[in-house]
Amino acid sequence: MALAITDNNYQEILAEGKPVVIDFWAPWCGPCKMVGPIIDELAAEYDGKVLIGKCDVDESGDVAAKYSIRNIPTVLFFKDGKLVDKQVGSAQKSVYMDKINALL
Repeated sequence: MALAITDNNYQEILAEGKPVVIDFWAPWCGPCKMVGPIIDELAAEYDGKVLIGKCDVDESGDVAAKYSIRNIPTVLFFKDGKLVDKQVGSAQKSVYMDKINALL
């Protein structure tokens, strides 16, 4: 299961030293509902290697604003605490896997 990323914990998660993937989504977003299960699968598959989480933009607007999230779903990819890649809109699982593997 993906981590819950919030305004309160995102800095700690980015500081842990592992690659981080954050899915910005909202409960009312149709395409987000397609991406959500993929993110959960990836969280299980990369457990221990990559921190994968979801950030509800309605509940954690500060994080979304910090990274200028304008469209959802948007998935951000971090290495060493720095933003290195992103995927805007829904995509196939293989696209996310390629981007995650590039972090390792």
